[in-house]
Amino acid sequence: MSTLEDRIRRAWQGRISGCQLGKPVERMSMIKGYDVLKDYLDKVQAEPIDDYIVFEDGHGLTRECCRGHILRSEPDDDINYSVLALLMLEDHGADLTTANVAQAWLQLLPAAQTYTAERAAYRVLLQEADEWFAERGDPGFDLNLCSDNPFNDWIGAQIRADVYGWVCPGNPALAADLAGRDAALSHRSDGVWGAVFVAALGAALAVEPAATAIETALQYIPDDSRSYAAVRLGLELVGNENGGQAIRDAYADLSPVHTINNLAIVVWALMSHLDDFTAAIGSAVAAGLDTDCNGATVGALWGLQGGDIPDHWTAPWQGRVGLTLAGHDEVTLDHLVDRTVKVAGNLAG
Repeated sequence: MSTLEDRIRRAWQGRISGCQLGKPVERMSMIKGYDVLKDYLDKVQAEPIDDYIVFEDGHGLTRECCRGHILRSEPDDDINYSVLALLMLEDHGADLTTANVAQAWLQLLPAAQTYTAERAAYRVLLQEADEWFAERGDPGFDLNLCSDNPFNDWIGAQIRADVYGWVCPGNPALAADLAGRDAALSHRSDGVWGAVFVAALGAALAVEPAATAIETALQYIPDDSRSYAAVRLGLELVGNENGGQAIRDAYADLSPVHTINNLAIVVWALMSHLDDFTAAIGSAVAAGLDTDCNGATVGALWGLQGGDIPDHWTAPWQGRVGLTLAGHDEVTLDHLVDRTVKVAGNLAG
């Protein structure tokens, strides 16, 4: 059986690799739409996706994340939030509060690296928080104001949730609770439930097969929520090569960065390819919508339950992880693994 360190290493590897795979085409998918993404993948003969995306000029791709140009994992909000969760858990452990999350944002997270719900919440913090909140811990206003925004059921909290599951192996209740406290700063309803589900699933995967871990994780979200229905839709489509299209059609009225549609893609892609990391992240990215977020989440969850991740995904970024957090511009994979294992041990103790 894999050790805790093995699983956490694969989770970081999977999350970073999946994020870097989806990052070059993220704006193409979200802004220009699925058809433009599909046309580009066809043009560069990238489907089925089995390696990093090929770069062609004139399409707005992030060159540094494309095949042959990768020297490190380039900074991305998905990885920023994973490292930020680790830093907060080092400081607060199981006592982490929503106010602690707000403090960490003000201290460590550049406002320009926030989007949609997170940026709206950050704006409220800047406008309403006491001048000394970041140091003294009293916000001076009702933090619920931060989640009163039009994006509070979008994907932001879901992409912040992974690490809470990694450090709570076999304890999905604690993972769900921690993820919920983090999510509550900027999100409500399904925006929170998507985060809770991902964290609980990560914790359950340490001790259960994926099929039963999914059912365990579902116990932590309301069965009448849209998040619950999205997971069920993803499960219904497992093994269907047109699952991505079916999910896009089912949620055609939603933003491409909503929690619900992307959660369904995560479940479908992961559960369709439990024995093939490449196919799992490749399917998640090729399905469109929020490509880097889904590639990252699927990659991490696969790493927790699967075997070794193929070298061609990890070798290009050489264990170098770029960040845009105050005081943290680049860390190594080994450093992240060591610190995450230590946090998991502290929480277990």
